[in-house]
Amino acid sequence: MKIGFVKPDLPRAGAAVVGVWEDCVLTPAARRLDEAADGAIARALAATPRFNGKKGELLEIVAPARPPVSRIILAGLGKPEKADTRTFEELGGALAAQLNRSGEREATVAVDAAPGMPAAAPEAAAALALGAELRSYRFDRYKTKEPPDKKPSLEALAIGTDEPEAAARAYQPRQKAAEAVCFTRDLVSEPGNVIYPETLAAQAQTLEKFGVTVEILDEPAMRQLGMGALLGVAQGSAKPPRLVVMQWRGAGDGPGQPGPLAFVGKGVTFDTGGISIKPAAGMGEMKWDMAGSAVVIGLMRLLAARRARVNAVGVVGLVENMPSGTAQRPGDIVKSMSGQTIEVLNTDAEGRLVLADAMWYCQDRFKPRLMIDLATLTGAVIVALGHYRAGLFANDDELAARLVAAGQAVGEELWRLPLAEAYDRDIDSDAADVKNIASGRAAGSVVAAQFLQRFVKGVPWAHLDIAGTAWSSKDAPTVPKGATAFGLRLLDRLIAEHYEEA
Repeated sequence: MKIGFVKPDLPRAGAAVVGVWEDCVLTPAARRLDEAADGAIARALAATPRFNGKKGELLEIVAPARPPVSRIILAGLGKPEKADTRTFEELGGALAAQLNRSGEREATVAVDAAPGMPAAAPEAAAALALGAELRSYRFDRYKTKEPPDKKPSLEALAIGTDEPEAAARAYQPRQKAAEAVCFTRDLVSEPGNVIYPETLAAQAQTLEKFGVTVEILDEPAMRQLGMGALLGVAQGSAKPPRLVVMQWRGAGDGPGQPGPLAFVGKGVTFDTGGISIKPAAGMGEMKWDMAGSAVVIGLMRLLAARRARVNAVGVVGLVENMPSGTAQRPGDIVKSMSGQTIEVLNTDAEGRLVLADAMWYCQDRFKPRLMIDLATLTGAVIVALGHYRAGLFANDDELAARLVAAGQAVGEELWRLPLAEAYDRDIDSDAADVKNIASGRAAGSVVAAQFLQRFVKGVPWAHLDIAGTAWSSKDAPTVPKGATAFGLRLLDRLIAEHYEEA
């Protein structure tokens, strides 16, 4: 889909989209179009009492007599004082979906400013374009017989605004974000026979063209480092594990530079549960148990693509968790890179083992100023929070508050859950330093976070459990059904607001 920004004008083809404020107050563009259409908009509003102009409402007028457009779409914007960039992102997504359902090939959307509106017109126009781009994503590379009426139709979207050049400038970084999100969604959507540790590492290596330094550690290298926790998970699979290290030095290497920001991702490219095997129902979904690693890879790509003025490192541990004659057994004891021994009581609690070594390696080598890990870690977080928020655990209140605010700004919301010594005692082991599960089922996501905290060396740290948000079973305004790339825009926003050099 081609997106462009133009001066406001009455469209002469395709669909015309104009805004309506709450209580059916027409925007200037809507008033001009209503006059050109001989009052068609006013008549439609009078005949549709349930359309009020509230945020998210859409009303179609098909084949108006004038002007020569296929349809007019009235887009509810809500109250002007609440129309922030998120409002326009969601509008862009809703319009892209509606226009594709209608079979439209081109459309023109008018974006008007209003007194008291939080979003300036150029930012609103850019946000609308981003929303349309994000919602238009499809993973269809394996479809060979899709009927034409099921394929996207929208080819061109023109966004009318008084400042098209400013809107185009505002869209440039957003376009890079959309590209990174789509790249990440592709990685998460690929089946396990296509994406496995070696091929996912190869995808990470493509970031070199953006200026990211990429290193790939193989099994012998990890064994030499003492990564017994990660390697224990991988030993049941014919696919060898990999640890990928990505560095972006956007702030340079001059004296006085603080340590880099560190992002660590769980990359279990397929998770059967190992010997503690999962039920067959739904196991195919476990291709996306590597979503945390995909988000870290996508984030590093975005930072480099937009030339972020920050030093950052991304570390992802990539394994496949399979049952076999060589697989790790429940009751095995492994030694992690930190030197701590781990009693593995459940081989399906494997992500925390991978992260234990990846996080320790990251801290030991890079001495980061902060560390954030992302993982589809526990089903328990879905029980607690559903599919609307990810679980946040942190040892630093300021970092936690910044993450929550960044998530609210981009629509990737978090909810902070506790860390406490009482939970930590539940993973004391009689046979080793720590066990990978507690004795019961209570507080499963908290217990998993407590386990990870044992491998944090005093650095400000946050853990995002994205098990409930990495994949969506239904469409959302800017996220079509499937892989979400949840966390990527959140972390980019966090970095841009708090950690980039001026």
